[in-house]
Parts: sequence; C-alpha cells; structure tokens
Amino acid sequence: MSKPIVAIVGRPNVGKSTLFNKLIGQRLSIVDDTPGVTRDRIYGECEWENRVISLVDTGGIEPMSQDVILSQMRTQAQIAIDGADVIIMVTDVRSGVVATDEEVAIMLKKSGRPVILAVNKCDNVGDVPPEFYEFYNLGLGDPIAVSSVHGHGTGDLLDRVMELVPQEQEEEDDGEEIKVAIIGKPNVGKSSLVNKISGQQRCIVSNIAGTTRDAIDTAVENQHGKFILIDTAGLRRQSKVHKMDDNIERYSIIRAQMAIERSDVCVIMIDATEGFTEQDSKVAGLAHEAGKGCVIVVNKWDAVEKDDKTMQEYRKKLEVDFSFMSYAPFVFISAHTGQRIDRLFELIKLVANSNAMRITTGTLNDILAQATARVQPPTDKGKRLKIYYMTQASTKPPTFICFVNDAELFHFSYQRYLENRIRETFGLEGTLFDLSSANAAINRRAQCWNCFKRLRCLC
Repeated sequence: MSKPIVAIVGRPNVGKSTLFNKLIGQRLSIVDDTPGVTRDRIYGECEWENRVISLVDTGGIEPMSQDVILSQMRTQAQIAIDGADVIIMVTDVRSGVVATDEEVAIMLKKSGRPVILAVNKCDNVGDVPPEFYEFYNLGLGDPIAVSSVHGHGTGDLLDRVMELVPQEQEEEDDGEEIKVAIIGKPNVGKSSLVNKISGQQRCIVSNIAGTTRDAIDTAVENQHGKFILIDTAGLRRQSKVHKMDDNIERYSIIRAQMAIERSDVCVIMIDATEGFTEQDSKVAGLAHEAGKGCVIVVNKWDAVEKDDKTMQEYRKKLEVDFSFMSYAPFVFISAHTGQRIDRLFELIKLVANSNAMRITTGTLNDILAQATARVQPPTDKGKRLKIYYMTQASTKPPTFICFVNDAELFHFSYQRYLENRIRETFGLEGTLFDLSSANAAINRRAQCWNCFKRLRCLC
C-alpha cells in the first residue's frame, strides 16, 4: 500500500518530535530541551482507524536565519512540505503566537497543502487556556489543543488528519528490503553517500562534527534490489564531546547502536585521507560484536594521490588493521563523485545473502568428513576428539554446532581449521559465523552422521 504522508512542522522547541514519538508509539526522534536537536527528516508509521499513514518529523524552521545548519534544516523541512499530503503545524500555547509562527504559517499557506494547526502543551484536562484562542489569528482554521507529553487531543488530531488524507493505493511488493546501517566516525562522508545514492539532499551535510544526530532511513531501489539505507550519527571519542551536547550525543549513540541492531548489513566507513584510527576500530567492533554482515568502505578515494600500487598497498595495511574482521571485504569509493558505488551495492547484496545462508546438514557433514580425513582431530592424553556430526542452528549470523565426544578436546586451532574449510566451500564473504561444540549422547547403533545415513561408519 502507498501510504499518505503527513509532515509535522513548526518553529524550534514547540514539541514536534515529542508529538511524533507519541503518534508512532515509539521513541524514534531524539527529544531534548535544546533547540535544533532534530535536523533531518525522520519517518515513522502511525495507525488510526485501521488506516496507516507515514509521519515525517522535521527540524525547527527559522525562516530568516542565515546559519548553515539552520538553513539546511529549513531546506529539509521544505522538502517534507512539498512531498506531504497533509501538514501538521505545531505551536506552543505557553509562548503564544510569535513572529516565527506567523512566518511559518505564511509558508504553509503558499504550499497549497491542507494544514492542521496543533496547539501543543495544553497539558491540563478541561477547558483550554485563554492563550489558545490567540492562534486563530494565524488564519489556518480551527486549532486543535494537544498535549504531546500526555497524549491529550491526539485522537482529535488524527481524526482531522484522516478526513484530509487521500485513500491508500495498492502497490506491488517485489520482495524484502535489505537494511543497511552506514556507520563511522564523524565527517567520513556517511550523509554524503546517502545523498549521492538517493539522488536528493536527503541528509544535512556540513564539515561540522555531529551534524547528523538521528538515524535517518532512506529507501533506495536499483538493479541490485531494494534497500533501506540508515544514516547514523558519527561516533566520536568521549573526550571530544562537549559537555553541553552530552545528552544529545548519548541519544545519538543509542540511535546508532539501535540502527546496527536492526540492520542486515553494516557499511563501515573510514576516511582515506586520514587512514585507519583507533576510533574506526571501535566503530567496526560494534558491528562485529552484533554479528552483522560487514563491508568496509574507504571513502574520499578521489582525494588521495595515488599510482598503480597505492590501492594494493592501502588494502594490505587495512587487512592488518582490521585483522579481527578478516572476513569483511573492502571497497574504495568516492561519495562525492559516485566512484564504485555500484560495486558497493554488489558487495552489500553478496554479504546479505551470505549472512542469511542456510546449509543443509548433509552437505555440512560431507565437508566435515573430508576435513577430518585430511587433518585428524587432536588428541589429549591418548584420547582423540570424535566429531559425530555438524548442523546449522541459525542464520544472521550463520551458527554451526558440532556434536562431539568431549567438548574440551575441541581445540580452538581445530575449530578455526573447520571454519576455514566452510569458508573455502561456501564463501560466506562479509559475515562472521559461530562454530561451537556440544557433547553428544550416543547409542551403539548410531555413533556418527554416517551411521544416521546408514553408510559405512568412519568412527
């Protein structure tokens, strides 16, 4: 179904993000008393009267501001307004009608979209305060008193929205989308990459560290399939976080970690002009520990002076730096020029398939028989390790269990040997997988997988 789009707009600090979170039923947008916390467009779904709408949270509009960030926030809000079916303008009853409210109202009237005026922070139950009636002067029709904190009036607001939004249209579903979290330290080009891929100014881009704060979802479809790109806040060292921004930074980090958890593939971006840093290692470790498929992207490759051996030498160094993630492929790109972005999508698709791969038990045990015939399992004090059979327990990441006579004999080195044999056979590029052992209770008639298959016993 093609969902109607409802944009929530207004000046800074009137409670747009709080109302957005209340309507969608989850804390998706960062909420803080600091003005200008929300900067990009945040999308969420809201269900009311058996209908689903797509809500868009926007940054506070400052029509006359010349600030770089604020002007780009205004652009993002304008994009949301242009693409919306209905607009909710949020105001603050406590401060009354201010000049910025009047300027925003004029902007919305020019858009030609239906506008609903929501007067927020009417927290008391019963009659509205006298200041409420002042908002009729904005010329946007009858205002609706709401409390984004307590939820008062949100039902009336959604009733009005449903009267104005168009009916949903049937839309073909061509398959599952691959969720891709783009992570890295600040200013490595995460938002620039999303903008380049999407072909629009989807995320605010500046040289100021910490520009992106929320996790921004962007739907993309190309010849490789359907993807949801999740632009995340740059993860900085704690020592570089300003005390005033500490709360916002904490929320941003939480949002980035949540993005990693709900993703299928993590794109770990590093700056080619700076090279590998300790913070890059920490960021990559978050994806590694979460068991996600990973692609390491070296951005700003167009800014590096190079010859025919530069990439090879750079790759060798990175292989040492990312030795704990030897399974992850590398790709050298430029988010500015679009260089090798097509190759990036090829790797994302490959890694997503590898992370979701399921191997039959029979195939696994054929590989196990060949591996144990080539290299005998280890012994300890005259007792030899016996691996009866192997099976796959789960995917994302692929998890394998070997049933053995004694788990203590299953040495790490032999485990690594079996992992390498599995990778040689199936590739599993870009994905971490877990291989563990479990003691097996065996009867005399079935002592191994070959016995189960009623083949010649090799025990």
